[in-house]
Amino acid sequence: MLSTKQRILNASVKLFNEYGVDAVRLQQIAEEIGISVGNLAYHYKSKDAIIESVYEQVIDEFSHIFRQYLQSPDLADFDQQLSLYYQFFQANQFYLAEFFKASTTPGDHTVAWQQAVNKMLLQLRSWLLFHQQREVLKPEPAPGFYDQLAQSLWMSLVFSPIFSTMRGLPSTETSYKQAVWSHIRPYFTEQGLAEYQADVVPLLSY
Repeated sequence: MLSTKQRILNASVKLFNEYGVDAVRLQQIAEEIGISVGNLAYHYKSKDAIIESVYEQVIDEFSHIFRQYLQSPDLADFDQQLSLYYQFFQANQFYLAEFFKASTTPGDHTVAWQQAVNKMLLQLRSWLLFHQQREVLKPEPAPGFYDQLAQSLWMSLVFSPIFSTMRGLPSTETSYKQAVWSHIRPYFTEQGLAEYQADVVPLLSY
């Protein structure tokens, strides 16, 4: 069973996603998990303390995704990482809004997120280089091209669900992953395309 502190954090994330961080009150969080405000205050003395713990949890979850990088060298491994990114951004939709709101006065969590974003970009660029060396991806058509592709992949990973919501379209894990792979497919070699068809396409058909 989850601890009361974890239940508080989970309820807070749910309510932050629904109403925004500023609109949620301690009473709502307590009611969400069926405890008194006094019991909640025993674990977290203020809403700011809850927010800080939620932010720490978000960064920890994001760091966990980084640790899945290249656990195996095939394309299916990256597809699994895409699933983790989808689940993360779906579960923490409020965080992007909070980041942009706080970007003018960055705090510790903002700096931590900026570091995570830069690490994500480096990891994507490293992934492209790795698969170019495997001859799964074609050589760069121009210097710095894969740096730009890494940025496009990052934009798709972070903002695809938001873009779908803005258009009134459903956002599913499959459509999310297809959007990311569509950036990569044109640069597969014949070997890479064969691996993609064999190992990734079946995972996109469920």
